[in-house]
Amino acid sequence: MGKSKLKPKELYLLKTKGSFDIAAICREANIILRSQSVTKGELLQYIINAVDTPEVIDTDNRFKTLTQYLKAKNITSVDSKSNELHGEVSLHKPIGYTIYGADGIEPGAIEQMENAMSLPVTLAGSLMADAHEGYGLPIGGVLATTGNVIIPYAVGVDIACRMCMSVFPIKPEILGTKSEMLSQILLRTTIFGLGSKNKNHIDTSLFDKKEWSATKVIKQLRDLAYSQLGTSGGGNHFVEWGELHITEFDPLLGFEPGKYLALLSHSGSRGFGSEIALYYSKLAMEKVRLPGKARHLAWLDLNSQEGQEYWLAMNLAGEYASANHHEIHAKVARELNVRPIRMIENHHNFAWFESLPDGRKAIVHRKGATPAHPNSLGIIPGSMVHPAFVIKGKGNPASLSSASHGAGRKMSRSKALQTFTQADLNYILEKWGVELIGAGLDEVPMAYKDIDAVMAYQSDLVGVLAKFYPKIVRMANPERKHRWE
Repeated sequence: MGKSKLKPKELYLLKTKGSFDIAAICREANIILRSQSVTKGELLQYIINAVDTPEVIDTDNRFKTLTQYLKAKNITSVDSKSNELHGEVSLHKPIGYTIYGADGIEPGAIEQMENAMSLPVTLAGSLMADAHEGYGLPIGGVLATTGNVIIPYAVGVDIACRMCMSVFPIKPEILGTKSEMLSQILLRTTIFGLGSKNKNHIDTSLFDKKEWSATKVIKQLRDLAYSQLGTSGGGNHFVEWGELHITEFDPLLGFEPGKYLALLSHSGSRGFGSEIALYYSKLAMEKVRLPGKARHLAWLDLNSQEGQEYWLAMNLAGEYASANHHEIHAKVARELNVRPIRMIENHHNFAWFESLPDGRKAIVHRKGATPAHPNSLGIIPGSMVHPAFVIKGKGNPASLSSASHGAGRKMSRSKALQTFTQADLNYILEKWGVELIGAGLDEVPMAYKDIDAVMAYQSDLVGVLAKFYPKIVRMANPERKHRWE
């Protein structure tokens, strides 16, 4: 037990409960771990129990020196009538928010955002130019809530859906001279579709984390997550080869001007994240009953057991989504026999503890929105033929330091299937010189908004550092049915 050590990141849940001296708590806890017959798990449980029930904080003499640091300086609460924020909850008049590219956003998405801005726990919000209708919060919606509530459906069903790019020290001419080899690499190393699984892993170290046994729900989903590591879903998830064009040097990106071979992927936390989202969304809707179309915006209190469980699971899904991309990219790099010189990645279905421009502490949900904090790197994709953009955030407070997560759909999947033919898809692929492996007509590029117009709407939110042009695109086969969010 003397070798066990408590780290500050293991106490992140205390941030939901007030202002604590985390460093001091870790220091005193590690003294106890070295000198007492107590496990780290028992000590962590004591810390959480002591914070939740301060009236019994001094009852165990083993932790006497620790207790002075377990009294929050300022316990955060939703408001003085927090008991009114459970059970039947009414909406109020929506507070103001910024919309980017409003003329291209469907009325249903606007209505969903209005509902979100009418919640009693909402502090601020913004709607990105790629927005379209989803469940609860629209895709492209950014929502800041009071610092101790989280809305599962404002994070999304595909928790931590993510972009990842590997840049290789290879001239992109290989896309023409060895296109068959590159296509075969994608076929051998990528697995797509609902329920798809992978038996050949490179790195499974993520599954050594203790969080996989932290809750009953996570334990039940661990085997599913393990089996799907290194796979991609359906819908608009992809892995593609392309040319990265850089016109001028920027120290944040660190590349000299020129053209590079790059691999770009888009996927999330697979069945694990989906099951977590559905389980805790249902739980939230049982605890907080909102009227009509707003019902999916129900929240969990982070001071509750359920809220803590969801927050832990969401963050684990974030790590899993990243590991999922890394597994895919590692397999591709191994086949190519070349190490990437840089990887760039970001979530766009997640929630973070942040401070608003006026200093208020909040949970910022970005559902289909890219973090765009000052000098942060991100990737905003277009379609299977249109370019993706490597961006640098400008930290614009009007958008809550956010940007779009793609072009966004202008046409539903069913409408696209009714409107376009395989000949239409073949024509646009030939026009742009793109080879497509898999995908159905619901993903036809014409079903998406103009990515250049979307980027123009957010010139105050991000700067463009590079453009990525897809050349060989791998997606799920049309017969692999899927959930789409």
